[in-house]
Amino acid sequence: MTATTPEPGQPGKTTILIVDDHPMLRRGLTALIDSEPGLAVCGEAFTCSAALEAIDESRPDLVIVDLALSGSDGLDLVKDMKTRHPQIPALVLSMHDEAVYAERSLRAGARGYVTKQQLDETVLVAIRRVLAGETYMSSKLESQLAAKFVDGHTLATDSPLEALSDRELQVFRLIGEGRSTRQIAETLHLSIKTIESHREHIKDKLSLESTAELAQRASQWVETGSDR
Repeated sequence: MTATTPEPGQPGKTTILIVDDHPMLRRGLTALIDSEPGLAVCGEAFTCSAALEAIDESRPDLVIVDLALSGSDGLDLVKDMKTRHPQIPALVLSMHDEAVYAERSLRAGARGYVTKQQLDETVLVAIRRVLAGETYMSSKLESQLAAKFVDGHTLATDSPLEALSDRELQVFRLIGEGRSTRQIAETLHLSIKTIESHREHIKDKLSLESTAELAQRASQWVETGSDR
């Protein structure tokens, strides 16, 4: 089973669907949200397909999305939600540094970005703000985006991963999880040749000399959530 059965709407409660493939995190987040007046978790899922089914059934007021899901990618879910359920906001919750994922999450359609290191009052502030129709981001990211708007330059970031396209970053993450080229191709529904091409582009952009070096760099990023 890939999702909990969505609960019927609770009178006076704002409902939230959690999409994350870590049971412990889902339990902790559920406890945090359910303890808040007026908020209730209406269901859970840990794949994109299960999440879309749960959204169709329960019509939550907000979906919290992890970017690294079992056999799928949360960024794709955010994009699908923007097309299929534009009225339901998505709040991204990720272990990865916002320098790599925050802006691309917002471009994909998310209304906010919170790191998993902020599983405290910060995530509740983000939830309330997104439910109020606003966008949540850290003060640092807010300043960078403001500078980008005023000066017309791209976001300053120390991470070379920012040079990767969304698809290349997906491939990079799956390499870090230990997936083979064939497994990545099956997960992303692409040809092996296409994945091999992505791997070469990633190596070029990150100035990596070998497949082993690529695997080591990707594994480190998946384990720590940072490229620094």
